[in-house]
Amino acid sequence: MGTIVRDGEHHDAFVPRPMLRGGHAMTIYSWGNPRDFPRLPPPTRRFFDVAPGTRVAAACHWQTEPQRHATLLALHGLNGSSDAHYMRGLAAKAFEQGMNVVRLNQRNCGDTEHLSSGLFHSGLTADAAHVVDELMRVDGLAVIGVAGYSLGGNLALKIAGEYGRHAPPALLGVAAVSPIIEIEPCVVALERRENVLYNWNFVRDLKRRIRRRERFHPGQFDRRRLRAVRTVREFDETYTAPYFGFRSASDYYHRASAMRLVHRIAVPALIITADDDPFVPSQLFRDRRVAGNPHIQVHICEHGGHCGFVGPKNGNEDDGYWAERKIVDFFAGLADVPETQRHSANA
Repeated sequence: MGTIVRDGEHHDAFVPRPMLRGGHAMTIYSWGNPRDFPRLPPPTRRFFDVAPGTRVAAACHWQTEPQRHATLLALHGLNGSSDAHYMRGLAAKAFEQGMNVVRLNQRNCGDTEHLSSGLFHSGLTADAAHVVDELMRVDGLAVIGVAGYSLGGNLALKIAGEYGRHAPPALLGVAAVSPIIEIEPCVVALERRENVLYNWNFVRDLKRRIRRRERFHPGQFDRRRLRAVRTVREFDETYTAPYFGFRSASDYYHRASAMRLVHRIAVPALIITADDDPFVPSQLFRDRRVAGNPHIQVHICEHGGHCGFVGPKNGNEDDGYWAERKIVDFFAGLADVPETQRHSANA
């Protein structure tokens, strides 16, 4: 069976900052709070040609002699980018731990609309899989972990499920924070009245992306239809589903969700989620397909919001962003296990 850990059941339980115990307070604070990472060196820009006419960009932080170090591939959430605060926070902690870090922009994200002729969707794992393969073949990297937040968390879990028992030998494991593992109920929750701010923000940015794409790919999409779009579901019904050949938004959500494949995950996987996440129901992670997989460890925290998990600061060494530290500790622990033991454990 998999492992479900609740607060108080382990020595390193998440403790929220006193003023951030509510899910909305935690989510909004972590969303908008400015952060600085003075010890993270400037990144180098790297491009990956993931498909004909499609290139994605990444911000990379390389250790001296990168092949001698583990590498963390980080995946952002919907409308995020490699510059999202959690991407840089995760990178700072991982780099200080001695890891290389590749902060990947999904297609059209991070002002990269000019690099790709097509859209992106929440289950499109081919790009991340291409990056993993290139890092192994071209860069000679032998130890790679994949971590994602929200949409990126769904991608990390889905790619592990797609690999199944045939994961690349370099894949150390996967980690996901607040993953939208079953997209339909997350969209339903997003449409609740109390979540109007999040829905408005997501829709605003999705519309902006279509308008920006028009500058580089004029006439590809009918921008007049944007006026009627008020929810994420309406955007996906109007643009995402038809573009990728799904029958409807619901068909897209079903087929793009990691829940279809999570039972096939055969590498170590860490999931961090919260009971007070405003739009990712925590009961999803008690599903037998998740809880019944012995390779998956789930931390269900009472507090944490969506992609928040901000706890008290601990001097200058710990900024309180608990989930970032848990991910780095998770991969550091796996990297310390000899390769023969890692692979025999997952055979």
